[in-house]
This record gives sequence, structure tokens and C-alpha cells, in this order.
Amino acid sequence: MFKKILIANRGEIACRVAATAKRLGVKTVAVYSDADANAKHVAVCDEAVHIGGSAPKESYLRWERIIAAAQATGAQAIHPGYGFLSENEDFAKACADAGLVFIGPPASAINAMGLKAESKRLMEQAQVPLVPGYHGADQDPALLQREADRIGYPVLIKASAGGGGKGMRAVDKAEDFAAALDSCKREAINSFGDDAVLVEKYVQRPRHIEIQVFGDTHGNCVYLFERDCSVQRRHQKVLEEAPAPGMTPELRARMGEAAVAAARAVNYVGAGTVEFIVEQPGGYDAPEQMKFYFMEMNTRLQVEHPVTEAITGLDLVEWQLRVASGEPLPLQQEDLRIQGHAIEARICAENPDNNFLPATGALNVYALPECVTFERGAVRVDSGVRQGDAISPFYDSMVAKLIVHGDTREQALARLDEALAQTHIVGLATNVQFLRRVARTASFAKAKLDTALIPREQAALFHQESVGLPLAAAAAVAQTLLRERASEGVDPFSRRDGFHTHGVVQRRFEFEFGGEHAKALLTYERGGSLHLVVGEGAAQVAGPLAFSAVAQGIELQFSGQRTRAAVYAQGEVDHVFTPLGATQITAIDLLAHAGEAAAEGGRLTAPMPGKVVSFAVKAGDAVTKGQPLAVMEAMKMEHTIAAPADGVVQELLYAPGDQVTEGAELLKLVVAEKA
Repeated sequence: MFKKILIANRGEIACRVAATAKRLGVKTVAVYSDADANAKHVAVCDEAVHIGGSAPKESYLRWERIIAAAQATGAQAIHPGYGFLSENEDFAKACADAGLVFIGPPASAINAMGLKAESKRLMEQAQVPLVPGYHGADQDPALLQREADRIGYPVLIKASAGGGGKGMRAVDKAEDFAAALDSCKREAINSFGDDAVLVEKYVQRPRHIEIQVFGDTHGNCVYLFERDCSVQRRHQKVLEEAPAPGMTPELRARMGEAAVAAARAVNYVGAGTVEFIVEQPGGYDAPEQMKFYFMEMNTRLQVEHPVTEAITGLDLVEWQLRVASGEPLPLQQEDLRIQGHAIEARICAENPDNNFLPATGALNVYALPECVTFERGAVRVDSGVRQGDAISPFYDSMVAKLIVHGDTREQALARLDEALAQTHIVGLATNVQFLRRVARTASFAKAKLDTALIPREQAALFHQESVGLPLAAAAAVAQTLLRERASEGVDPFSRRDGFHTHGVVQRRFEFEFGGEHAKALLTYERGGSLHLVVGEGAAQVAGPLAFSAVAQGIELQFSGQRTRAAVYAQGEVDHVFTPLGATQITAIDLLAHAGEAAAEGGRLTAPMPGKVVSFAVKAGDAVTKGQPLAVMEAMKMEHTIAAPADGVVQELLYAPGDQVTEGAELLKLVVAEKA
């Protein structure tokens, strides 16, 4: 076993590798950028080396600096994690040339599987089933269009060197192909330095099922069963589970053997994942009719590896270290067993109600359920951040991975919902409540899975208010009263309990909730009881209000409803978390001057920090509502800025390639007057 390794990554995966290394008595070296000087992964490693600026190309992608850091600190091997350099053939070769062990597959395997077109040819030779498509080297746009027409729509354009959902576009009709191809190539060259693409048939009602494989230098290769990763947005995974629901033993064996054949075809060593697209011609309830096709092989550890660890009882990072140090696989195929069911939820800084726009900001509140970290347990949270840390625009938007394990899928689902309900994040938008809604949908609960689950269930997933004004207002009022009581002194005149020598005392609250103005009237009754009226007219809700402070927040009773709430005040906004869900309610200061800002009709601003990729218009152009105006790149994804109304472009304020801050005005639009 190694004595010291360098981890050429950041965030959660760097912390994950460090945890196993520490358990095995292996010293660790972290590398960090300017933005990560105070990051968690720097703190948990034994040593740390600064390698450059905040942008990945100035630090985490500078492999010569990483190798120099390994040599300077006496590290014997480099673990690349996932992302960045983990599937970079040149980096793997450079490690070997420097006398360092690359904790991953041989460079030849990375090369063979790194280009999708080449890997398809290899899989065809290994008799692994393939999706109909074009994987040729000729990248002439006209030829690609003809091939798409031949295959038949819908088709999927994929960056040949891609991964992680980047450089991928689904095209439904021929007239949309050229624009989708341009966008796909642009994203591919920015993300991977290679704009070659392949075109494949877009399989209908597809499931995304992947097989975890492991090989060693002694000729052994096994599969550690499957993971279902069908629940996706923007071709990126949202929920992953193992084993795949509905999987028959026969299909599991055939897919596992095909995955091992794929790995053996490239003399694979270490942890890898063979991804298959699975067609369901007989529908969701006919698993015996499922057909599988090879998609790609990820030559690294996957983000979702903890669900495999949960159902096998194994530590895959430990296996990586042992195999890389020359040991044989700890177990053979006949020794492996499935134990229970596991589900992983990716908690990301993003706004699902705004097309999953990534979010940046500080984790002002970062409260997690009772859990283990980086090891097997009923509830596990793997995270590379702490309360007070910031999610920056330079890196991926993932905050944490929440993994649950149970004896059955039903038990795992129940644990997932409870754990997500106890996950409280304030300071930036996240997808936590969205994940709860996905897990509660009929499709997911009944395992009717395919990659279109989110669009199919969109009515239940987006723009939902699960708490409601009455409960939100009651929680906000209760929190206000608790804060006031905490500030009371021994002076009886400092008491805020509404005591009065005659009559009753009433107190008015005003809020903004869901974009609407709302009122609440609190009555301090004789004997110390409280009565609250929320809203007006037919929507009015009234009843006794009772509450008490508990360790997890507030024990609350209002209008016949009893629940527990946690309320976090951020300025005038109260973030309310309940078992039903989470919401925000804004207190209006009745003494403050009320005024409304003038509308900024033609102002188009950057929704987050990033780079201007291109403008689709020029000064003087007439545009219509919804027309694409500009493309921004942030957090490794492209975002289109569209016209909010009909009008005329007056001025472009930036040029392609410019870096802009959040809220920066990109262009001026003169909005057409309404007739």
C-alpha cells in the first residue's frame, strides 16, 4: 500500500478519497486554487499545495503543476477523482513518465474509451450491443445532417470526447439539426478541447442503467452490479439507485457480462463504469422485454459510487488504492452479493423553477440530518463544503450527495424523504425540495422509470408551494415572538407578552408571500393564549396559536394543525422548513417607507457570473418575445438569454469572451409599446 498520495481534485471527491486514505493509514496531499484556499478538502488532507488561479484552466487542469506538487511532497501516486483530469490520457502518461502511479486505468484504456466513436467500434468487435448511429471521423456538417436524416428523428448529437451531459443535444426534426450541431460543437470545444460529435438514434422510453466494473493487473475483472440513473435533467443525473428496479437476474447477468467484456476489450484496470441505454418496448411493467445498448464507458470513479458501496458493503476507493498498488481484487464475482436498496440524491446549488439555473452564494445555513460521512450507513452525506463556505461560479454546482440505504426500496424511499426534509440550506437556491417532489411522484415511487420522468411529471415538480401562507405566516409570527421573548430582561416593562390591564391587545403583521401581499392579525387574549388570523375574505384562516422552542426549531400548533418548523431569518426574509416542504415569507416593516421601484422594461442582465459566449443580434435588430439574444457560459453549462418582449436592440454592452458579474447589463432593448 502507498504511504502518501496526492489528490488531484477538489470538493467532495477530494474529501471522499482522503477519508478512505486516512482509514488505511495513507497520508494525503491536497492541491488548491485561489478560490479554494480555505476549502474543506484543504483542511482534511495532511498537506496542501497551491497550484494557481481560480479558473480550472489556471489550476486543476494544469497537470504539470500537479505532478510537480506530488514530486515535491514525496507522494507516490495521484488519485484524479472525477472530472478535471480523471479521464485525461496525457495526464495519465505524464504521471507514469514522472515515476508516479496514476490511480486509474492505463492511458491506453482512457484513449480507447475516451472517444465515443472509437469506443463504439471496439464494442462492436467485442459483440456488445450498440444503438444505431453514425460514429465516423468525417465531421462535415452536411454529412452529419444526412446521417441524422438516414437514422430517423429524434436523434441525439453527442460530443465524441464528452461526458457529464455536456456537449449533448436531442433533435426532434431535421430543420433544427444545424443549430443544435453548432451549439453542441461549441460546448464540446469549450469543455473538452475537441468538437467532434457522433449522431445516434434517440431511444424512446429509455432507461439509463450502468454497470460498475473493476479490473486488476492480474487479469481479474468483475462487475459490482448495476445502478439506475434514469432520472435526469439536461442529460445530467438527479437521482441514482441500486439495484435497478425491475431488473431480472437474467438481464443483470447479461449486462454484467457485457460490461466485463467491454472492460477486457481495453485491458481495463481499476474502477470503471459501463453505461447502457435500456429500451422498454413492452412498457414499464415488462422488464423481461428490455433491450440494452452500449452508450459509453467512464474510465474513472463515478459520482454515484456510494449506492454501489451501500448494496455491496465495499469501499470502492479502497479497492482503487489496493489495485493501483499492485494487489489483486479482494473478491471474485461469485463472492459478490446485493444487500438491500440504496438511493442517492445530488443536492445542487440551482433553481429548478428557473430552468435549473446554477446559483452562487454563501451557505449561511447548512444543516444536515443525522448521518455518517464517506462510509456506509442508513443515511450518508458526502460533502466538500461547510456552513459559511461559498459556492463559486468557477466549479460544479453540486453541494452534497445524500445517500440512503434500506432493506427494501420502500424503506429507502421513506428514509430519503425524511432526510431531505431535515436538510436545511439557506443563502442560495438549491434543488432539495425539488428532489423531494421527484421522489414522491407516482412514476418514481412505482419505479416507472425512464429519462423523460421529469418532463412527464412536470406539473407536480415545478412552481409548487407545499407549505402555504397560513402555516408560513404562523411560523414567522412564532419565530418573531420567540426572538422578542429572548430579548426580555428582568424589567417587567421589557416584556413582550401583550399584557394589558384592560381589554385585549392586537398586533398586525404584514408579509409578502408568493409575490402577493398578505396580512395577519395576532390577538393576545386573557390568560396568555394567542389567536391568529391569516389572510382576508374567503381565504382567511383563523385559530389558536401555540408554540414552543425545541432543539430542531419550533413545535407549532395553528388552526388544528400541529407540526415542527425551523425558521431562519435572513434580513427580512424568513426561510421556513417543515415536514411538508420549505418556503420563504418576507416580513414587511410597517414603519418603513413603502415605495415601488420603477420598472426596468428593457434591461437584460446576467443571471449569474460567467462568460459571454455569443450574441445572436446586433444593434438595430428588431426582436420578438422569447427570441434568443445571447449565450452565456457559467459552471460548465451554456445558458440562453431570451427577449422578454418585442422590441429593438439599442446597444450591445459586452463582446463575446468578456467575463461579467451577476446582474451586469448585457444589452439594451427598447421595448415596443403595446398597441
